[in-house]
Amino acid sequence: METALAMLDEMPVAEMSLNELSRRVGLAKSNVLRYFESREAVLLELLQRTLQTWLDEVADELSDDIDPHLPTGERADQMAALLARSLARHGLLCDLVSAQAGVLEHNVSVDVVFRYKRSSIASLETLAGLLRVHVPELGDSAGTVAMLTLILAGALWTHSRPSPSTVAAYEADPTLAPLRLDLPTALENTLTTLITGTLARSGSRVAPR
Repeated sequence: METALAMLDEMPVAEMSLNELSRRVGLAKSNVLRYFESREAVLLELLQRTLQTWLDEVADELSDDIDPHLPTGERADQMAALLARSLARHGLLCDLVSAQAGVLEHNVSVDVVFRYKRSSIASLETLAGLLRVHVPELGDSAGTVAMLTLILAGALWTHSRPSPSTVAAYEADPTLAPLRLDLPTALENTLTTLITGTLARSGSRVAPR
């Protein structure tokens, strides 16, 4: 796992191979497969580990930075801004989340999916609990906000990392600038809309800013 993590410091998730992982740890691929049934199984384990690391970190940040005396709307804004900044610093987590449904959950057994999904539920419950501590007005909707926060981080991560050809097109034609996303900004705006919209739908009174 440490070797796989080091590899992802050098390359995106899509480029990591089980052959190269085996070579770097000095084992035959067949020996690595005794512990992990596929590359995707390795990456799902890394996703859960990086998610837990982020949860531990963001719990401290929320305690330090969210002012409990502010009105609901202002606390919601603070929450969105802090989550966006924190997730933007955790590029590996965003990269893994972006690949989860389309890549990582394929080429794995039902048992691997069971373990990953059960662990994911526990992690989402942890995040939802943190959201309720600081914006209790979210109530039962905190779980949905927690899940969508990670999904949005993965999606926006992908769109904020354009290909070289796309970057060249943006630079050549300024009218395309609205399509070029800055991850922290886009994520903060999206999470603000998600959290305040959820509060509005649940009937919570959001004080004017």
